[in-house]
Amino acid sequence: MPPLSAQPPVSHFCLLLFGLALATTSCARRDFFQPDARIGVGSSEPLPPATDSVLTVAGRQYNRYSKFYQFFWGHHYRPVWAAPAKVQVLQLATAAPGGLKAGKPGGGFQSISMTMEGTKEREYALRALDKNPVKTLPKFLQNSFLLNTVRDATSAAMPYGALTVPPFAQAAGVPHTRPRLVYVRQDETGLGEMSERFQGKVALLEEKYDALASRTADLAGATDFKGGESVLEQVYANPAHTIDEPAFLRARLLDVWLGDWDRHEGQWDWAEFKKPDGRVRYQAIPKDRDQVYFRFDDGIIPWFVSRRFILPRFQTFKPNYGNVAGLVQQGDFIDQRGLKQMTRTDFSRTAADLQRRLPDSLIERALRRLPPAVYALEGPTLRSALKARRETLPQAAETFYLTLARKPVVGGTAQAERFVVQRYPDSTTVRVFSTAPNKVARRDSLQFRRTYFNAETRELSLEGLSGNDVFELETIGAGRPIALLVYGGAGQDILRLKGSGNRLKLYDETSDLTAAQAPRPQPPKKKRLPYDRTLDTKGR
Repeated sequence: MPPLSAQPPVSHFCLLLFGLALATTSCARRDFFQPDARIGVGSSEPLPPATDSVLTVAGRQYNRYSKFYQFFWGHHYRPVWAAPAKVQVLQLATAAPGGLKAGKPGGGFQSISMTMEGTKEREYALRALDKNPVKTLPKFLQNSFLLNTVRDATSAAMPYGALTVPPFAQAAGVPHTRPRLVYVRQDETGLGEMSERFQGKVALLEEKYDALASRTADLAGATDFKGGESVLEQVYANPAHTIDEPAFLRARLLDVWLGDWDRHEGQWDWAEFKKPDGRVRYQAIPKDRDQVYFRFDDGIIPWFVSRRFILPRFQTFKPNYGNVAGLVQQGDFIDQRGLKQMTRTDFSRTAADLQRRLPDSLIERALRRLPPAVYALEGPTLRSALKARRETLPQAAETFYLTLARKPVVGGTAQAERFVVQRYPDSTTVRVFSTAPNKVARRDSLQFRRTYFNAETRELSLEGLSGNDVFELETIGAGRPIALLVYGGAGQDILRLKGSGNRLKLYDETSDLTAAQAPRPQPPKKKRLPYDRTLDTKGR
């Protein structure tokens, strides 16, 4: 099983893996991870204080399995994890201008990471290459032999892949961090409570965008930096706050080209740009490039697990894109809300522009950032795949667009909106107007307009969230319109229905969203997110 996302999953195929793991592995290993990443002469001795670089491997434990085991569980990047790499030793006093000191621990259910604090409000992220995904399993399995298999699946990730991303992102016009490799001494105690977890490991150190002091030319004019879901809270709280959709589309197509499947809403930072008129624009900054060049389906069991009917998001990086819908699945929530106005033409033009920005010479230069031994193992393969994927990027972008167009979501805010919907036999047009007493919003009351076509869209959702919203729905002509799901949310909502209520479903918390010829509202079927509840509370 491969590394999972930020949520603690209880995978529906755990019992299957449990039985297969029993047949191919022993009991859970207490000494699964290498005690020290150093290799070569003197690697078993204490590291002299003045040492500035050492020879390391990212995780030799992944390359110790037999061919029989790999036949079932995959070859992955095992030789890369055991390949030598010369790495600088982390010296806190000189690792950044003015030195670094320990900040708060970080990481989700797998990552070993923390924040490092520099001078002038600069913040850095320190993240170990290796992971410990024990928390992705239910507690009753965390001491079983299945843990061996879950830990071993880390070998599907390319440990040094993040090093190659900055040149690509720079050329594509996508903001990016600049990670560098460091080795944490086995006797390092300057990382606070995280010292023991990092000791003897190879890690990536990179400056964050979160502090104003870290502004760079590609984000000139940014007034602040926000992380994760806080931007969605702002966007849903006020119609004057919007996501820069063309920039986000560019970043997402770069993800697709690199095969980076783990792009849920927690994998982004955001640069804030305030305008004199009070409007605020947010530009996406990708982070945590742990899953670029992911290689998973080269064993019988992971091949089966990555099928469309189980976990299609675990797509292997190959010359062809395979299941694009699965590749972008993990980012579906943020994609639906961050790309809602991007048209088919927008996807096509952006993909063509990226093709021009990613020449062969750039691909070669970026891959040369890999440690020499790693480049010797994987450089030619990755180069060939990147070139092939570049040539077919427009087709992948088309599939990405159609995936989002199948079940789009149009969301309101915590303030009052008027949703005007005209349903035709072959299309549905949605307009959203702000009716809240907000000077910025009133300056341009039309917030959204788009036409969805039956040939592309199967189901359309409208989310009112908070505020006293009005839904004006008109069905014009006979036929079978696009299925429409209306979520009233909190507040005293009004439904005005003209024509047929065919293929219309209503969901409302207070059941006040009713009209003649309309179905009876049902309780919301969607899982509520933290900021949804916050907005609903504010709107009451």
